[in-house]
Amino acid sequence: MIDLRSDTVTRPTAGMREAMASAEVGDDVYGEDPTVTALEAEVAALFGHEAALFAPTGSMANQIALQLLVPPGDELLCDADAHVVTYEIGAAAAYGGISSRTWPAVGADLDPDVVAGMVRPDGYFAVPTRAIAVEQTHNRGGGGVIPLGVLRRLREVADEHGLALHCDGARIWHAHVADGVPLSEYGALFDTLSVCLSKGLGAPVGSLVVGSAEQIARARFVRKRMGGGMRQVGVLAAAGRYALAHHVERLAADHAKAARLAEAIAPFGVLAGRVRTNIVPLDLTKHPLDARRFAAAARERGVLVSVLGPRTARLVTHLDVSDTQITQATEALTQTLRA
Repeated sequence: MIDLRSDTVTRPTAGMREAMASAEVGDDVYGEDPTVTALEAEVAALFGHEAALFAPTGSMANQIALQLLVPPGDELLCDADAHVVTYEIGAAAAYGGISSRTWPAVGADLDPDVVAGMVRPDGYFAVPTRAIAVEQTHNRGGGGVIPLGVLRRLREVADEHGLALHCDGARIWHAHVADGVPLSEYGALFDTLSVCLSKGLGAPVGSLVVGSAEQIARARFVRKRMGGGMRQVGVLAAAGRYALAHHVERLAADHAKAARLAEAIAPFGVLAGRVRTNIVPLDLTKHPLDARRFAAAARERGVLVSVLGPRTARLVTHLDVSDTQITQATEALTQTLRA
């Protein structure tokens, strides 16, 4: 099977497994795992922040960051398709007591002026806005990249209203490679970031919360409260360090593979938008097959795709899909769409 469901399905490479096997470890709850400490320092430096915290999942990293920025009962603004309100099972409300309000789902094409118009200040029985969250790249927005100029304007909006700005940067590595924006330049715009090592970079698990030293000291308590305290986790941190050293620049190859898939599919009228990174979004509204039947038919031809909705599907390229497999996948998918 050629698995195009997600870039989370990758398996550790041989070099990554060697790094994991030889990792120096200690008890991370006591702050004694040297490999975790090195990873946290490395990621913080990449984004120009003071500190970072290793977490087992991207959802936990996001929710830790949101709890740092938004007090219980106050409000977070984000888009209607944001991961933090779509795929994290109500965690902001359940764990942080955070109220969320969304702007219409537009993927990476957000308008900072629309966001500015939604801000609620402290007032008479109104829920005050405390933070804005954006996603880079945007998952349900087809891997779209929010332009640097838009993010700078959003930073201005946050500053004008005294708000914090969080980046769900699960695939920020893809944005960095696609647009050439230094990671430190992204980091300078946000109060907190979450960055993922298992989406695109090929590590088996792990994300980090990035912020100030004071924030990350608080984050350790929030992580423990959420059940995220880990012990000899250097074996996983070593995979993340290997991924940062070997798998960031190669993301350009995944982007090229996604572009090949998009070019092959485009004539069938199901391509949902411009493909910038490693995600190919499909809109089957005008096609005879709905998403589930399309996925079933593709599976019969040896290709796994992700179903996001009744008429919405997604293809994602990653390091475990070769150029030869992309050729095979384009043939299978075009046959499926033509049937």
